[in-house]
Order: sequence, then C-alpha cells, then structure tokens
Amino acid sequence: MEELARKAGITVRTLRFYRERKLIHPPRREGRIAWYDDTHLARLRTISALLERGHTLSGIAELAEAFDHGRDVGELLGLGAPSEETPVRLTPEALADVFGDQATPENLSAALELGYLGTDGGEIVHVSRRLLDVSAALVREGIPLADVLAAARRVREHAEALAEVFADMMTAHRRTPEDAQRLRPLAKSVVEAELSLALDRRLLGDQRS
Repeated sequence: MEELARKAGITVRTLRFYRERKLIHPPRREGRIAWYDDTHLARLRTISALLERGHTLSGIAELAEAFDHGRDVGELLGLGAPSEETPVRLTPEALADVFGDQATPENLSAALELGYLGTDGGEIVHVSRRLLDVSAALVREGIPLADVLAAARRVREHAEALAEVFADMMTAHRRTPEDAQRLRPLAKSVVEAELSLALDRRLLGDQRS
C-alpha cells in the first residue's frame, strides 16, 4: 500500500480513504498480503486529475460507478470494429477535458447507455471520432451535452429505421454482401440529400413564418 501511495503521489491515509469510499477496487489478496496493480494506480491518477479539474469526490465516485458498470467495448462494437467509423480511446480525465463541466455522471451514464462509450480495462472507448468531435463542437456552441445526447437518441432511432429500409431493399433484390458494400455510399448519399432538403424546408420555413 505504501508503494502504491508513493507512485500515485498521495498519502497512505488518503489511499485508505479512497478505498473506504470505494473509489478504487479492492486489492487481490493472497493470505494476509494485499496486491495492488497498474489498474489501481491508473484509477488513483485519474482521481487526482479529476480533482484538479474541479470535480468533487462524490462526483468522481459516481463517474467511477458509471464506468465500472459500462458495457465492454467488445460488446459495444458487436460484430467487430466499425467499417467506416474510427473508435477513440480516452482516459476519464481526457474526456473531462473535452466536455468540461458537462462531463457529469448523468451525461456520461447517458452516453454509456446510448452506446457512444464503452470500457476496455482502464480506458474509455468512444465508438466514433466523428460523433465525438461533433458532440464536442455542439457543446462549444453552447448546446448542453444532455440535449446533444437526447437528440442523438432520436437520431439513432431514425438511423436504424433508414438502415432497415436499405437492408430490406438489398434482401428483396437478392444482393450479396459485396453488392451491399458497393451500394452503401449510394444509400448514404440519399440520406444526406434528403436531410439537406428537410433542413431547408424546416429552417427556411421558420424564417418565413
């Protein structure tokens, strides 16, 4: 315990306090010997980094619980890595840097539930660099992250329905998986064009009224 506290730059008393608050996992025990590993050290460094960023211990405990109960990245990605999206590996403190005070336990729990975030050991994995960048940009524009995630949930529902339309069309015309991959850009172009036209109708209509 003394060695772990020294590496983490904290006192043994603080380490015991964190353990009592369940901010770190219990050590592996062999008889009367407690073994701490690199995952404990990483968690302690994360706690220190989040405290420096203004998070409270109670908030950090809620964040830790959310991540501990988050889906494993393998489960999150399902059949494998996305064919076009690039997953992003982040530390909890890096995620806090991206979203600032919007990185609340409630928002991160919502992102975990939505499937934007997964866990891989001591790391957090966001399923899509593009979605992460867009979410961060919207927050910088003054839109609360909670509203961004609520909108993302609605978009996900519509995206699943659109994917089903195109998948059914491929099946109806007995297209092979290779055909489907070749025609995939056409499906995306249709959705992008229709969304652009819908935005014109909605936004220009609002301006005229």
